[in-house]
Amino acid sequence: MLETITQQVIEVAKQAGAFIRQERQNFNADKIEYKGLNDLVSYVDKTAEGMIVAGLEKILPEAGFLTEEKTINRTGERYNWIIDPLDGTTNFIHGLTVFAVSIALKEYDELVAGVVYEINLDECFYAWKGAPAYLNGKEIRVSKAPKIADSLLATGFPYYDFTKQPQYISLFTDLMQHCHGLRRLGSAATDLAYTACGRFDGYYEYNLKPWDIAAGIVIVRQAGGVVTTFNGGNDVLEKCDVVATNGLIADELVSKIGEYFKD
Repeated sequence: MLETITQQVIEVAKQAGAFIRQERQNFNADKIEYKGLNDLVSYVDKTAEGMIVAGLEKILPEAGFLTEEKTINRTGERYNWIIDPLDGTTNFIHGLTVFAVSIALKEYDELVAGVVYEINLDECFYAWKGAPAYLNGKEIRVSKAPKIADSLLATGFPYYDFTKQPQYISLFTDLMQHCHGLRRLGSAATDLAYTACGRFDGYYEYNLKPWDIAAGIVIVRQAGGVVTTFNGGNDVLEKCDVVATNGLIADELVSKIGEYFKD
């Protein structure tokens, strides 16, 4: 059942992605709205979300939704979709080509399926409970880097809540000196997908939302990786800080983060 659902979700994500790709060609800054400090949105996000919701309702009519743009307000008893129609909106608005559709399915309290469609590269990452993770039909696995010193890491910069910025900069400086490099793509969903397929060995970020990371969490875990909070816990969607790794560097990275971020 989950395989069939996931394949149907892939089609929904790709349809929304085609719309987003087309709209990017004629997009201009006059169409930007502000939800908060540096928190941008446009009609593209909202329209894409409406398309996704309509498509998913056909797959599981009884399911509820947790969506970034709040185009629907409904909670399901068993199933709930967690949707970011355009993860990387700031990149999209500025013409940078890293942005993705992110759709996850939660059954009761467990994430059971996830799809991340990286639009411009036409790369679809997906996974469901009990199966491997895939990229465009080919099985993917996390990397085999044994320690941080052998790793390429990804992160995200704070853009509106700067209360932990000093700790973040200190951690960033530390890791910068002890790994192959640090990257910031501007899309948490893409960062997680790239960790799942071994392009990144680890990824960390704080102050996220469930729709940023839910689908990517499923994909990383099914690809053999480990996803926790900054303190090593499993309540990632509740805390909304995330450490995703190949598993081999998980303890080392969580320990390093713990030197700078205390509960």
